[in-house]
Amino acid sequence: MATNNGDVLMLEAAPEATKPWASAANAEVIDALPYIDDDYGNPLIKSEVDRLVEEEMRRSSRKPADFLKDLPPLPKFDFENCPVLGKEYERVRAGKPPVRIDFESRYKLELPPASKKNDDAAWKQYLQKNQRSLQQKIIELENLEMMSKHGPELWRQNNHRLEVFLTRMQKLAQEQNEEIEKVNRERKYHQQTTAYELNALSQEWRQLCVKNMEIQSACAVLETHIDSLKREAAERGWNLEEKLESINPLQPQ
Repeated sequence: MATNNGDVLMLEAAPEATKPWASAANAEVIDALPYIDDDYGNPLIKSEVDRLVEEEMRRSSRKPADFLKDLPPLPKFDFENCPVLGKEYERVRAGKPPVRIDFESRYKLELPPASKKNDDAAWKQYLQKNQRSLQQKIIELENLEMMSKHGPELWRQNNHRLEVFLTRMQKLAQEQNEEIEKVNRERKYHQQTTAYELNALSQEWRQLCVKNMEIQSACAVLETHIDSLKREAAERGWNLEEKLESINPLQPQ
C-alpha cells in the first residue's frame, strides 16, 4: 500500500515468487456482496469510486502494455515436420505477396528446342515427358469425376459430424451456464438471507460505537470534575492522599 501525506493511493498484492498462473490457489479472493451492497447505485458514491479506481490505475506499477509479462513465453514454431508450411509462415510473417501459380506452363505441351529438332533421342525424351504429363491430367480428371460422384455425400457426412460436434459443444456450454446460474442463485440466496443478520450486527456495532463515545465523554467529564476538585483541595490546603489512606476501605459509608 502506497501513501502520500496519510492518503491511501493504491493497494497492490505482494509479488509472488512462484508462477502466479500455475495454481488456482494464488487466485485473488473477492469478498464483495453484490446482491445486497447497493451503495454503488448512488451516483455520488459511484463517481467517488470511479475516481479512486482511476487514481489507483494511474499510480499503479502495472501498465496495460505489460499485463502479460508474468505469463510464460509463447512456444516457437519451427515447422520441422512441414518445411513447406514453414516457408509459407515466414512469407506471411514478412508480408510478402503469395507466389503466383503459372498454369500456362503447367498445361503447355513442350517441344524440343530448334537445335534438337532432328535429334530422335530428344524427341523421345520430350515425348515421354508429355506422356507423363498427359497421364497426370487423366488421373486428375478421374479424381474430379470421383469427386463429382462421391464428393457431395462425403461433404454431407462431414457436415453431419460437425453438427454433432456443435450440438455436443452447445450442450456442454448450456450445462456450464446452468452451473454458473446455479452458483449465482445460491450466492444471491445466501447473501439475501444473511443480509438481515448483517444489518442487525451493523446496527449493534453502531449502537456500541455510540455507547463507547458516550462513555468516553462521561469519563472525560468526570476526569475534568476530579481535576477541579483536586485544584480546589490544593487551594484550601487539604492533603487528599492522606485522607484517602486513613479511610478504611471496609468501613461502611
